Amino acid sequence: ESNAEFKNLDTENLRISHIQVSEAQQGRRRTYRAHGRINAYMNCPCHVEMILEEKAEAVEKPEDEEVKAKKFTKKQLAKRHLHVGGGQ
Repeated sequence: ESNAEFKNLDTENLRISHIQVSEAQQGRRRTYRAHGRINAYMNCPCHVEMILEEKAEAVEKPEDEEVKAKKFTKKQLAKRHLHVGGGQ
């Protein structure tokens, strides 16, 4: 949150775009047990990486009054005729 404020981002409008967790180097210690025994006492730390982005505001698509006809190549038209009238 403090990084977002430093970069002049709106903290209320952030969303998570990437999260990655990777292993860090293990810490090695010893724990002392009864009767003079020693066991390994290892912890498993990790690195957590989060990337946040501001949400993009939705923009309304303007309505086009002109309806443009779709253009197809001869090859595309030939394929369409086979699928429409084909008995397979």
